[in-house]
Amino acid sequence: MIDTPEKIFELPSKRIIGSVSGALPGPTLIFVGGIHGNEPSGVYALQKVMLELADQKDELKGTVVALAGNISALQKGMRYLNYDLNRLFTKENISNLHSDLCEFERECEEQQELCDAIDKILNERPGPFYFFDLHTTSGETVPFLTVNDSLLNRRFTKQYPAPIVLGIEEYLDGPLLSYINELGYVAFGFEAGQHTSKQSIQNHIAFIMLSLVFTGVLSKEDANYEQHYQMLHRSTIDKKKFYEIIFRYRIDGTHIFKMNPGYTNFQRIQKHDSLAVYGEKVLKAPYSGRIFMPLYQGKGEDGFFVIREIPVFFLWLSKWFRSRSLDRFLVLLPGVRWGEPKGEVLLVNKTIALFLAKQLFHLLGYRSKKVGASHYIMKNREKASRTLEYVFESWF
Repeated sequence: MIDTPEKIFELPSKRIIGSVSGALPGPTLIFVGGIHGNEPSGVYALQKVMLELADQKDELKGTVVALAGNISALQKGMRYLNYDLNRLFTKENISNLHSDLCEFERECEEQQELCDAIDKILNERPGPFYFFDLHTTSGETVPFLTVNDSLLNRRFTKQYPAPIVLGIEEYLDGPLLSYINELGYVAFGFEAGQHTSKQSIQNHIAFIMLSLVFTGVLSKEDANYEQHYQMLHRSTIDKKKFYEIIFRYRIDGTHIFKMNPGYTNFQRIQKHDSLAVYGEKVLKAPYSGRIFMPLYQGKGEDGFFVIREIPVFFLWLSKWFRSRSLDRFLVLLPGVRWGEPKGEVLLVNKTIALFLAKQLFHLLGYRSKKVGASHYIMKNREKASRTLEYVFESWF
């Protein structure tokens, strides 16, 4: 638990931490803190910022809503009680929320309340909508952004002075942000630092204030922009660089996972470096690159990831390919056909996929989500993006 003597820093008992609407029209921003119960930093930061915004209604444009994630787990300081809430946002689970088929007890109640709150905002508030998911990590880290790979998300997030990691949706099932991205909205995560670090709260506050400026909710002057920008700038590395996840070591729960001590997020590693132990098996780096989110806590399905920097040329090339909808030619390749809905989902034969570079699909906006008996199922974020709802925003 973070040592937080300030009176305003309290564990939430209600879903809505705060909601402030300005005197002028503008976008609607939704922040979620504490979707993992051992990550209260985002909640504390939101409590502080929402109190300050209540006194700035005359200068504020639009609406800012702060939501608490897993309240039950936050109260106990645990990542989750029965099941990781940030792995439950699949279409199947959401369709079962209001039935007796939901099997994860308290987390189902948390998810239902959170979805109901988000649906209410989407139905009652004007757009465009922005979603921000606030996190911390178990190991030491500099602040960074985790972003589902769409051109809309890329365009918005490159405003922040922090590294951007693409492609996490390809390795995780059911995170909240993937569900929101499938609805087409700008949505991404911010990792502020280590769980128990007071600096994480300050980084979260800086991120929130920058987000208010980048969306036009507050002016730079009213948000004390320069102070917050410089704080985040000093706290991180590789300003505005893009990275891509190339490997994930998944823990299946059959053995005890123990990360070797001393690894920090974004630390450079070489192929065959000894990274962790799983049961009696020594885990070595399968690739050279940088280690990403090494697990130093009791709960979690992800032992570690490996990431690599994306060259600027490939970022430009993928933008050029996607803007011209060149993905329509992928079905001309052997073993590749449309799934449902057509134009958003590809079915790629596993045997054929061995001979087709994964990067080709990534360039065109496709990431594998599920693996069937004989095919990879790849989904395209670009088709869902509500780009036209953001074209008149100042950052676009």
